[in-house]
Amino acid sequence: MRISTAYEGALGDYFAGNATDGPYNAHTDRPAMLELAGDVTGLRVLDAGCGAGHYITELRARGAAEVVGVEGSARLLDHARDRVGDDPAVTLHHHDLEEPLAFLPDDSFDLGVVALVHHHLEARRELLAELHRVLRPGGTLLLSTVHPTADWIWHGGSYFDEDRVETRFGDSGATNSYRRMTMQTFLGELLDTGFALERLVEPRATEAARRVDEARYLKTHQTPFFVAVRMRKDAG
Repeated sequence: MRISTAYEGALGDYFAGNATDGPYNAHTDRPAMLELAGDVTGLRVLDAGCGAGHYITELRARGAAEVVGVEGSARLLDHARDRVGDDPAVTLHHHDLEEPLAFLPDDSFDLGVVALVHHHLEARRELLAELHRVLRPGGTLLLSTVHPTADWIWHGGSYFDEDRVETRFGDSGATNSYRRMTMQTFLGELLDTGFALERLVEPRATEAARRVDEARYLKTHQTPFFVAVRMRKDAG
């Protein structure tokens, strides 16, 4: 039986609010990924696992010409629609990322963004192959995930364990499920798909996180929480 990892119901509402100004999503992951993106002016962007639309609005504000968001949670898509409003340059799709992106044509995006969703999926290699397919030659993929060292610290056992784990979701009282993996697995799957690594960062919370939650801000400066990469599809 397939595991559902979509943030539905109250968990979706909690995530939408937390991602707006939380120390981890808003002030650790998102600044790092947007810095990796660089100048997005005029680009056609795919946001796979777009959540409540935070990246979509940031990318549009930075000059992206068009953004297509794909999200498996109906509740989060409702939040994304509210956040995006009637922007004609944004298209949203309700779609399970465990399934192929068959509705998207080959070589049709300049930039792909996959922010903190990759580790939830079982069909990771299949999704990476689909992202490679829909990116134009020379296109860029930005991907962030939980840092393997953080998983080792939080869940114990061997660093090389790649089991599925449950972790508490912030202060919500709920848990979410994801697959831990080594750095070798994480990068190896991307390289095996045909992407070339351009840059890797281990983000730490920005100063803005101090006013939100100083304790969590300090944690990110002691333990690597996330890892984010900028990958390139061969221009052929």
